[in-house]
Amino acid sequence: MVTNGSELNSTAPDPDDDDTAAVLNRPPWVTTTLGCFLIFTIVVDILGNLLVIFSVYRNKKLRNAGNIFVVSLAVADLVVAIYPYPLVLASIFHNGWNLGYAHCQISGFLTGVSVIGSIFNITGIALNRYCYICHSLKYDKLYSDKNSLCYVVLIWALTVVAIVPNLFVGSLRYDPRVYSCTFEQSASSAYTIAVVFFHFILPIMIVTYCYLRIWILVIQVRRRVKPDNRPKLTPHDVRNFVTMFVVFVLFAVCWAPLNLIGLAVAIRPEVALPLVPEWLFVASYFMAYFNSCLNAIVYGVLNQNFRREYKRIVVSLCTARLFFQDSSNDQAGAGGDRLKSKPSPLTTNNNRVKVDSV
Repeated sequence: MVTNGSELNSTAPDPDDDDTAAVLNRPPWVTTTLGCFLIFTIVVDILGNLLVIFSVYRNKKLRNAGNIFVVSLAVADLVVAIYPYPLVLASIFHNGWNLGYAHCQISGFLTGVSVIGSIFNITGIALNRYCYICHSLKYDKLYSDKNSLCYVVLIWALTVVAIVPNLFVGSLRYDPRVYSCTFEQSASSAYTIAVVFFHFILPIMIVTYCYLRIWILVIQVRRRVKPDNRPKLTPHDVRNFVTMFVVFVLFAVCWAPLNLIGLAVAIRPEVALPLVPEWLFVASYFMAYFNSCLNAIVYGVLNQNFRREYKRIVVSLCTARLFFQDSSNDQAGAGGDRLKSKPSPLTTNNNRVKVDSV
């Protein structure tokens, strides 16, 4: 079924009416599949991101300026798993929204906070990496513990400011196609275009620029320095950059379809709406939802130190020592995979180029 803007408004339930009639006649296997998919996302999201947070909490070597942004990103991913996703799950199994207007608005608001908070934190991580490598002499001053904490607070303040206009535009509504109270792309063309640009395209451009500059500079340095005098670039160095780059790429891939659909609908609704099948719209939404559980998996797969800390946390849980054991003195602890204030530099002209991890 292809739903245009007017049909969406006519089928969307009155948020003041708890007994909504907005249901879809879908085969049972569709709702079962979506429900199981979301349950998996919720479980992995909560467990994975808690592992990330406790890994940094338990290991002193991981408690540094750069990892503040990693923890902040994990919190952003946790937000949706704790409140909005369970409400979506209830809507799936009830085949409609029956939780009332207040829960609908809160759910939509927190979903927006999580999404915008995630992209802003990913941008913050990229800027941190850029300064760490391309402006290493200024890094310790720019990213002191106090400054880094201020940056994180600023990120969340900007996130809240960015999502508040939705409450006045009236763009947070229940969409029966995805069983969610979410941002309605057809509410305002100008506002939708602004949201896609400032909350997705612009941050993606900034992050892309940062990572391109990092890799270009590292490649240039490795080519200019003589092999005999060149500091060793360890496999850890490469894996650390790859880890955070993969986090960025997965976010872009998971959220690009939904944002592109929204942009197309905002620019040419009469052309775009008939061309977007319902299955594609639903798939784009649930793919975006799935992103919230991926970061912790990426850390565990690509970052040996996080993987080791995950194992230690599981063992500590089994022995009831989670809050009492500090693994920071383990020689295999953070190693080369952590942000360090003074890593081994690569040198080019008068600028030190440092290659290390987030």
